[in-house]
Amino acid sequence: MKDGVNGVALGVFIFFFLAVTVMGFLAARWRRPDDEHSLDEWGLGGRSFGTWVTWFLLGGDLYTAYTFVAVPAAIYAAGAAGFFAVPYTILVYPLIFTFLPRLWSVSHKHGYVTTSDFVRGRFGSKGLSLAVAVTGILATMPYIALQLVGIQAVLDVMGVGGGENTNWFVKDLPLLIAFGVLAAYTYSSGLRAPALIAFVKDTLIYIVIAVAIIYIPIKLGGFDEIFKAASDKYTAAGAGGLVPAQAGQWTYATLALGSALALFMYPHSITATLSSRSREVIRRNTTILPLYSLMLGLLALLGFMAIAAGVKVTNGQLAIPQLFENMFPDWFAGVAFAAIGIGALVPAAIMSIAAANLFTRNIYKDFIKPDATPQQETRVSKLVSLLVKVGALVFVLTMDKTVAINFQLLGGIWILQTFPALVGGLFTRWFHRWALLGGWAVGMLYGTLAAYGVASPTQKHFGGSSKEIPGIGEIGYIGLTAFVLNVVVSVVLTFALRAFNAPDGVDETSPEDYTADAGDPGVEAELPPATAGSTH
Repeated sequence: MKDGVNGVALGVFIFFFLAVTVMGFLAARWRRPDDEHSLDEWGLGGRSFGTWVTWFLLGGDLYTAYTFVAVPAAIYAAGAAGFFAVPYTILVYPLIFTFLPRLWSVSHKHGYVTTSDFVRGRFGSKGLSLAVAVTGILATMPYIALQLVGIQAVLDVMGVGGGENTNWFVKDLPLLIAFGVLAAYTYSSGLRAPALIAFVKDTLIYIVIAVAIIYIPIKLGGFDEIFKAASDKYTAAGAGGLVPAQAGQWTYATLALGSALALFMYPHSITATLSSRSREVIRRNTTILPLYSLMLGLLALLGFMAIAAGVKVTNGQLAIPQLFENMFPDWFAGVAFAAIGIGALVPAAIMSIAAANLFTRNIYKDFIKPDATPQQETRVSKLVSLLVKVGALVFVLTMDKTVAINFQLLGGIWILQTFPALVGGLFTRWFHRWALLGGWAVGMLYGTLAAYGVASPTQKHFGGSSKEIPGIGEIGYIGLTAFVLNVVVSVVLTFALRAFNAPDGVDETSPEDYTADAGDPGVEAELPPATAGSTH
């Protein structure tokens, strides 16, 4: 790490940060609606985004600052096992092609804003809807925190904030400023802000990766030298070279599959999906989003490059920012840092909006103020989006970063347990609402307790996301094991409850709702589900 503050890199970083800040506030005037005091407008951008805006928004959603920092950091620390992120992003697109268009159609028809809205409407169960909402909020909070960790890593490498002995306020002031700006333009512009900024964010990331994948290998003597240096490091560490040992194959496969199933269960992924203007926009995006998987594969190689470049850091999350500072000219290092920093702001904004929508629609409106007006819903959602970001900031400033990372792993385990209710509900009404709630509870309980029992060299609990699979004896992803238990319990309880003729909730959807598109007769969004209903 260079001594003092890297002034040139910091200047470039500030330039881009100020540019996107201005864009964030101007976004409030972008496609300004006649009535901006509704959750559809503030929280979903008026459901008006076309193919390219949706593509950038979903990309900004899924490929975050933490992705930029953590995926190559995993390669840097553990070798090829860290590449699990690449196959899971390949697996996810055929999966979402089957169910996201159905979710968009039924949500557009009934005015659903969140996944919990759909679950309540489909199964007639506020309890199941509440479980999905609480799970979404819990899983999103540490995810937002990790975006701030990404910004903090960049600021540390640039030398901003001083050393560890610096007064806490001075050290964290840059992060506090970044947080304040993020909170202000999200409150003002809603989803339009990250949608507009995502264009800048993704363009910067593509430029940085394209330059890095060509420029850095040239400086290091080519990919042969890079892979040799990485292999030597892993062999010396007893890790068996670049390829993970056979014992780790179950972990790799189950982590990739479980992560693919979980990715579009996160509220922010669904928020970006529902903001699009038609069913076809979603279908097109599932075919062009794999371009981001190509980018991710190239990004992961930076972990090997950091080894070959001799980067030495005590915190693996600093490896890639440090690689950029060591290898790039100062001005381009600033561009790279800006890509990571803006890559944190876009998803953090979408995540806070998604969590706020869940609270407003499925806790505040369902249980506190059922007669809330659209203006009141929007006001509450704006305030909650601020509270969510404050909570994430407190999380980052008061907890060890390792704890934050492991809580995000726990978030992945949790959010996967909403899959049977959401995706199952999109294709069948066979599952009983109480059975789904029981399966969710079992999956959540097992996943949390299993993760609690995982130790690591640095902590006794929540030290990882993999554990022995009961009955198989192999080490696998806890989230996938919990998901299997969830499905088994849901199926068994459904048979039992139907045998005893337990009452079903009212399904307010109809079969044609799941294939309808914008512009079809009768497809304009209806009143919110609390005021609509049918006996299908």
